[in-house]
Amino acid sequence: MIMAERYAEGEKTDIGSYLFTAERIVHFAERFDPQPFHLDGEAAKATLFGGLCASGWHTCAAWMKTFIAYWNAECARLASEGVKPPKLGPSPGFQKLQWLRPVYAGEEVTYSVTFLASRPLASRPGCRLNSILCEGAIADATPVIRFESSVIEFE
Repeated sequence: MIMAERYAEGEKTDIGSYLFTAERIVHFAERFDPQPFHLDGEAAKATLFGGLCASGWHTCAAWMKTFIAYWNAECARLASEGVKPPKLGPSPGFQKLQWLRPVYAGEEVTYSVTFLASRPLASRPGCRLNSILCEGAIADATPVIRFESSVIEFE
């Protein structure tokens, strides 16, 4: 099955949520983005952000974590219905990454994916390039992250 046959262009799906605890924020920052506003709540108070907030890269990684969990469950659901799930491969990249608002300790982000388009890959017969809009928002629907991504689909 091809994704474009299963998912309508413009169809938005919530894929899951991720709670940004202080511990998770610091854990990620220590390894990948060791800036004061990601590492120490007290030090963060003296910065532009005014409090401990997640790295933008952390918000991206959490989107991917929720997407993989969602996609695994979606594949299992389709298989249980006797439908062969689309085979998704690597992403050749993303564009238009926007960190729209800081994500502070204690906030939960709900992530979504919107299917935008699909086209055959001339360079790889039997493959398609799917375009998706990836987003995240906090509880009051305030957007915090948005980017467009591509993913290769194998038939």
